[in-house]
Amino acid sequence: MWDDAFPSFLIGLREGLEAGLIVSILVATLVRADARSRLPQVWTGVLAAVALAMSFGAVLTFTAASLSATAQEAFGGTLSLVAVAFVTAMVFWMRRSARSLSGEIKEKVTSALGMGAGVLVVTSFLAVGREGLETALFLWTTAQAAGESAGPLTGAAVGLLLSAALCWGLYRRVLKINLTRFFTATGVVLIVIASGVLGYGLRDLQEGGVLPGSTAFAFDLSGSIDAGSWYGTLLQGVFNLTPAMTWLQVVGYGGYLAVVMTLFVRGVRATPPKQPAPAEPASDREAEAARPARRRPAWVVPVAVVTVPAVIAGLAVAFGRPKSAAGQTIAVSEKDCGKGFSAPKPGRQTFQMHNTGDKTSEVYLVDPATSAVYGEVEGLAPGTTRALVATVAGGTYAWRCVPSNGTAVTSKAVRVTGGGAAQAVVPASEKDLAGPLAQYKSYVGQGLATLGRQTHTLAADIQGNHLGQARADWLVAHRTYASLGAAYGTFEDFDQKINGRADGLPDGVQDKGFTGFHRLEYGLWHGESATSLTAPAQQLAADTAGLRSAFPHQDFDPSDLPLRAHEILENTLQFELTGDTDEGSGTNLATADANLAGTRELLTVLRPLLTSRSPHLLPTVDADIARLQQLLDAAHHGSSWTPVDRLDPSSRARLNGATGQLLEDLAPVPDLLEIRKSA
Repeated sequence: MWDDAFPSFLIGLREGLEAGLIVSILVATLVRADARSRLPQVWTGVLAAVALAMSFGAVLTFTAASLSATAQEAFGGTLSLVAVAFVTAMVFWMRRSARSLSGEIKEKVTSALGMGAGVLVVTSFLAVGREGLETALFLWTTAQAAGESAGPLTGAAVGLLLSAALCWGLYRRVLKINLTRFFTATGVVLIVIASGVLGYGLRDLQEGGVLPGSTAFAFDLSGSIDAGSWYGTLLQGVFNLTPAMTWLQVVGYGGYLAVVMTLFVRGVRATPPKQPAPAEPASDREAEAARPARRRPAWVVPVAVVTVPAVIAGLAVAFGRPKSAAGQTIAVSEKDCGKGFSAPKPGRQTFQMHNTGDKTSEVYLVDPATSAVYGEVEGLAPGTTRALVATVAGGTYAWRCVPSNGTAVTSKAVRVTGGGAAQAVVPASEKDLAGPLAQYKSYVGQGLATLGRQTHTLAADIQGNHLGQARADWLVAHRTYASLGAAYGTFEDFDQKINGRADGLPDGVQDKGFTGFHRLEYGLWHGESATSLTAPAQQLAADTAGLRSAFPHQDFDPSDLPLRAHEILENTLQFELTGDTDEGSGTNLATADANLAGTRELLTVLRPLLTSRSPHLLPTVDADIARLQQLLDAAHHGSSWTPVDRLDPSSRARLNGATGQLLEDLAPVPDLLEIRKSA
């Protein structure tokens, strides 16, 4: 989380120290002027500035949440550019003002003491409010880049707490900090970070359709750089550098960094003369004594300065976002499907789906012309209500209610105008998956025929006491089996016989129920004799022949096919990359390599369906596969493989990261190819 937290930590420390220094100078000046009675006015201004900053952050968050996905990208990109402008101005302003800040604030306080109470409130409010608004905007943009990570908020909180401690120390004169050097050093780092925010913002604007060139990449190193590694995460979190960047991002990043850093460094070298501090202000005790007694309660102004920004922010959120469809309760049943539905306004909407029938139902928000699905709720029991959230844009919408053991019904359609375009998934049918399933079953059938020959060869090796050759042939046969996608019961009971583990068996590796490849692996690599291994080897050959005969008649649901693309590598991550299934051969990575080959074959037969539904998915997945394949190849040396427990920590982390990233990018496949019942 540190990679996401560091930029926000630095901005929290920097902005907090700026605001804290101003407040410290205000307080110190009043104390030395013997005007402590005016301190509540300073704290009231500070409180108002904090309330304004928090309200501003709330407006940004809720306003963005009400937009469509494309509009969110454009909104976030625009605010990223504004944040870069604010941070740049702040860096240069503090470089110029660090030496004379104290004198300027003292001069303002001196002028304010002779005026009304509201002047000090306004002085402290303006002094702190600018930093508060900048902090809120910068945190919002970094939090958007970090996604669901709590790093930005955590880093900002730590930075603000540290800045408060430093300001207290400076006020109490227990700390001495060269503020000029501090603001110069942090300014350099912030310019680098701001250049990354600029690049991220430009990418958002490209994805939001505001700027061109979203597919014009200056470089794409995703096939050779592991985005999940510690260095990849650090570069992306701190500097917003990603393995693939467009030409616009690169030009914006490099141009900003070169120009702004040059101007900043030149300004640092041109050190202005130190300005003398103004004389201490005279005491205003006499003015305080002459002032009439306070007529309003002390709590009125602080409460007002907090309430007013909060109320304004609430009104901005309420009137600035599209009207929510949360009030629309939609009936779900064969008789009343879609009752209560009226055309919503564009934007992110929440519908309350209420099952008014007597059967458990599925319900989909669809385009009735294409059956493309915008949102769905499954397993809605009779009499229950659940929320369905979907982004609505220009187009035609209807509800499709699919009761269990009943007839699918489609409601009357409504037309929505404006709002751009919403992403929908074209449903797959059993007919769509019939061709890929036939291709995959043919692939598995050919593999089982090859496996049958290989296991007979292995059994003959052992029976002839050629154990060295048996070890080599064992690996060949086991890799063939691992490439056939035997995940989550694909081969029913045969998988346990052929590739079962000793875990859970009463006698472990000595148990009579321990059979198949791993039983032979244990014996071949633990010095067992050919005599003791002959029966298990012949049993493996017989079980393989039995699977080959049974497979054409086994039930293989077409809807299970897309699941295999994800499940095979889930097994790899759980068993092979942990070394959990190693019984002595140290060939887990060879098995992982075969699993990857099986996944690649599945994606080959599913490619036409996936390409038409999500054109950008497969290029990303292909890059992930190439990255993982490269890492596995690095562990392959001739006929041997590096055992998992002998990998160095960095290599092991890269393997786990690459597999995890591939799994994450494969996760949408089952949803994209889910078989949905149509009317």
